[in-house]
Amino acid sequence: MIGSPSVPVWFGSLHRAVAEAGADGAGPGDGTGPGALSFAPPPGVRRRAGVLMLFGESGSGPDVLLTERAAGLRAHAGQVAFPGGAVDPEDSGPVAAALREAGEETGLDPAGVEATASFPELYVPVSDYVVTPVLAWWREPGPVAPVDLGEVARVVRVPVAELLDPVHRFRVRHSSGLRGPGFRAGGLFVWGFTAGVLDVLFRLAGWELPWDDGQVEDVPLLGQPPRQETR
Repeated sequence: MIGSPSVPVWFGSLHRAVAEAGADGAGPGDGTGPGALSFAPPPGVRRRAGVLMLFGESGSGPDVLLTERAAGLRAHAGQVAFPGGAVDPEDSGPVAAALREAGEETGLDPAGVEATASFPELYVPVSDYVVTPVLAWWREPGPVAPVDLGEVARVVRVPVAELLDPVHRFRVRHSSGLRGPGFRAGGLFVWGFTAGVLDVLFRLAGWELPWDDGQVEDVPLLGQPPRQETR
């Protein structure tokens, strides 16, 4: 539980940021978030999903679990993502789906994870999903690795210090014209939905450091390095 001796003080700032955003309906979809994120779901029934923002602690300090999707997938191939996926009929909701999918993708043991708060739902037009980002504390870390290489190419515990380092931050430009935040950390190029959620989470938690948003990089094609530009 939050406030127990087993939960580090630093996690409390993340929990408060997400809990307060969820309580007032703000957060990544409140109109202050990056362009990589969309806003409240439009009217009508949409597919629902949950993704797990799983933070733990290692010798490198706080870290977050990210996956790199397999290059052969039809959707979001090669993109970095939080573990998670669609809410199935047997799931009680997005939190259960996020935990279940994380286990199926990375071999994570959900019994060692404590989900503490959720952001408001975010609509992702490219997939027509309403996604709930679920914050969780990795109470009992264990080994993780891709369970199915046809779905997940890599599983990485990315140090938060790398993500916050201004040297590793930039703006991303997609060929569609979409722009949003980007990170290079843990050997990963993080952009799109995942980068947008991390960007807002760090800002709301008061962790963000000043960085040069004039540094722009194109989203790389699979197997090619990104092109950099400074304006």
